[in-house]
Amino acid sequence: MSHIAPISWKKFEKFLFYIGCKLSRQKGDHLIYSRPDLKRPVVVPKENEIPVFVIRNNLRILNIASGEYLEILKQI
Repeated sequence: MSHIAPISWKKFEKFLFYIGCKLSRQKGDHLIYSRPDLKRPVVVPKENEIPVFVIRNNLRILNIASGEYLEILKQI
């Protein structure tokens, strides 16, 4: 099994759209996504590569395991 690695914000955005999130707003260089069942919004910085800790924090908000995340990335 591979591990979570930094990815571009565009690839992470594709992942968020795949799981049903919608872009709700943008503040500066941060994109904010929401979904009706989430208590908190998912915030993604517009950086060349999103750090692993940001990906892990957003996966925790989305209630998605890292293995499931990696499987979804393979499908996209």
